[in-house]
Amino acid sequence: MPPEWAPHAATWMAFPAAAYPTAGVSDADVWQAWADVANLIVDHEPVHMLCNRDQLAHAQRLLSSQVVLHEAEYNDAWLRDTGPTFVTHSGKLEAVDWRFNGWGDNTSFDWQPDARLARRIADIINVEVINSPLTNEGGGIHTDGGQRVLLTTTVQLDADRNRDWSREQVEDEVHRQLGTEQAIWLPHGLWRDYADHGTRGHVDMVACFNAAGTVLVHQQQSRDHPDCQRHPEHCRALEDAGLTAMAIPAPTTLRDAGGWVDYSYINHYVANGAVIQPAFSDPGDGLARELLSEAWPDREIRMVDARVIFAMGGGVHCITQQQPRI
Repeated sequence: MPPEWAPHAATWMAFPAAAYPTAGVSDADVWQAWADVANLIVDHEPVHMLCNRDQLAHAQRLLSSQVVLHEAEYNDAWLRDTGPTFVTHSGKLEAVDWRFNGWGDNTSFDWQPDARLARRIADIINVEVINSPLTNEGGGIHTDGGQRVLLTTTVQLDADRNRDWSREQVEDEVHRQLGTEQAIWLPHGLWRDYADHGTRGHVDMVACFNAAGTVLVHQQQSRDHPDCQRHPEHCRALEDAGLTAMAIPAPTTLRDAGGWVDYSYINHYVANGAVIQPAFSDPGDGLARELLSEAWPDREIRMVDARVIFAMGGGVHCITQQQPRI
């Protein structure tokens, strides 16, 4: 699997069908939030957007004319998870189709149509599909494009995902699909990710590699927030693996209408020549921009208000999936 910072042929997204009933945001808010991300990315690389027939008119109204729409049937719009994980083999692009079961059946939407999206995208661009028996999602892995991959024990070893799999079996399958050799397991994700519609600990909210080989790590500094005690544990796991951690402090906002927030600047998206940074109308946005500029010195940092996306249970990285350039 090429690293996210390698050149992209395109970014894939999915236009939301509707807001979660418990998210506290409207359908219109959600449509606009996804469109804002797509309209930034398309300044830097092609964007392909899946869309249900019922939402086509909304998508055409909100999206840049440069975004290419493809009709598809699905319910959730977290394409990092339901779309394919692109890999290269012998100079060819291939699409890994992980087994998808709605994050351990942790969603109120019917996830069966979503499980077919990886193959739908592969058919559109005419690439071979590699089926994996492992229940996994794109937001549950992060690779440096070489030997190392980040995982979390509460995702790949979740009893509602892979009940009969051992840690060694999971590692073997991940390495077989991604071409990696070393799995670094973080003990858990962020606190709110274990609520309804959460992923139970996706690593892309917590940690990610950059091109220099450093691992950027979410740091909640307020002792009042339950994520505060998790940062040292994540750093220890990384240091034990011989990796250097770079803390990215969380926003100062601690709660929203749904309780403790999982606002995370780690959940950014690295596009061609740019980094799409989630912003929260928070004093911490500026510091995060400075730190991400340091981590990605050759990219333009572009901020987008991500509060609606996080209210839905994910972030900017969760709604995007890169297609590597061959």
